[in-house]
Amino acid sequence: MDIAPAVIWLAAGLVMMLLEMAVPGVFLLWLGLAAVGTGIVVHLLGAVFWVDVVVFAVLAGASITLALKLRGPKRAATLNTPGSGLVGRPATALEFHGRTGRVRVGDSDWNARLANGADPQAPLRVVGVDGTTLIVGP
Repeated sequence: MDIAPAVIWLAAGLVMMLLEMAVPGVFLLWLGLAAVGTGIVVHLLGAVFWVDVVVFAVLAGASITLALKLRGPKRAATLNTPGSGLVGRPATALEFHGRTGRVRVGDSDWNARLANGADPQAPLRVVGVDGTTLIVGP
């Protein structure tokens, strides 16, 4: 039984895309798409094996580059840091003496410091975290 190379590339691509559903991460999807693309090119052009490998390598590189661009900026740097869930949230001033005081964010009270030019009487937002002290501003 002689199986056409295009069918092998298409089957390999579909298997990789099916494995993507069982394996965590989003890596096999892009390689599977590259293999399917290679299968289409092989079917249309009927190229020799080394050309198939070059086409696959180019499509794999392009698809992985596209995946990295679609992923956007890394967010792992702020994952599970103390201030990751607080920055941007509204804060209610409880008491201030100069630039330091206390604010309420959600159902918790926090030590706070006013950012430059902030007025504790105006609506406040958390603009940063310094240890256990929130930095609040307009």
